[in-house]
Amino acid sequence: MISTDIAHIPAPEFAQRLLEWAAEQGRHDLPWQIDATPYSVLVSEIMLQQTQVATVIPYYQRWLKSFPTVEILANAHEDQVMAHWQGLGYYSRARNLHKAAKYVLDSCNGQFPNDLKGLEAIPGVGRYTAGAVMSFAYDNFGPIVDGNVRRLFCRLFGIDGLPTSTAVTKTLWALAEHYTPQTRNRNFAQGLLDMGATLCTPKSPKCERCCFADDCIAKTQDRVTELPTPKPKKVIPTKNVEFIWHVKHHKIFLQKRPDSGIWGGLWCLPESDENQVEEKAKSVGKFKHTFSHYKLDATVVHRPVSDETGQWFSQQELRDIGLPKPIQSFIDKHFE
Repeated sequence: MISTDIAHIPAPEFAQRLLEWAAEQGRHDLPWQIDATPYSVLVSEIMLQQTQVATVIPYYQRWLKSFPTVEILANAHEDQVMAHWQGLGYYSRARNLHKAAKYVLDSCNGQFPNDLKGLEAIPGVGRYTAGAVMSFAYDNFGPIVDGNVRRLFCRLFGIDGLPTSTAVTKTLWALAEHYTPQTRNRNFAQGLLDMGATLCTPKSPKCERCCFADDCIAKTQDRVTELPTPKPKKVIPTKNVEFIWHVKHHKIFLQKRPDSGIWGGLWCLPESDENQVEEKAKSVGKFKHTFSHYKLDATVVHRPVSDETGQWFSQQELRDIGLPKPIQSFIDKHFE
């Protein structure tokens, strides 16, 4: 239960307004909205984590062309899976999706659970993704709170505090459970996401088109730019890394990175250890890349490396493995 002091709009009225707005102004032609299944919804939702819709669409379409069923994905080789994710970033998502497919195949006889608890037992599936599968695949009760919903609710209900803090998160989920109806869940959930993505945007929200404008606490109190409470700005450090360029017989030497950490599970140029970095070596080139928590300033040098620590690849073979986008771009430019 949640206090009516916070949930000041009656639930039936909230749902009706949102559904009417969604019917007129919502998005209805996204590829994962067509013939939605638990598997296709899971793929789209994991891809959409921290990634824009326009970026995801071609990846989603290519993924389902190569892995049209959960069984085919479960039986796919990891390199094939990672190659299809190449360039999308946050590669742990691809590994989680692969693990999820194996779990559904092995532990659920290839059939997705049709309840929130069962869905949350799937590796890589959290509270939001479980709610999304319930809503979009089953058209059933499935509360959702993602970044768009957090922003919408924080403004609409005047919620102060970091939107990812424990206290605020608890309030947001209570609101989601309170307002999520028992029917038309697919349309309701899509409407929530669409309103946050297209109207209640981080900057310059289109309040004049919002069906909740007159009830929005942030708007009536002239606090739209203050909510959600912004995160304190952090100084992003720079990390200097030296990569090894080892080429012979028209093949390049790569190492597979550990599953954990940056670029986990991808093939990459070997990194020099600290003792090697101090030695002088002929430079091949440099590149920079910015992650969410640090900036990479990379130098690539000619240096021998033990063949036992990796594998050799021709240009043709590089097409079938997963490479970090900056590494792929550097190889494309320098590997002949």
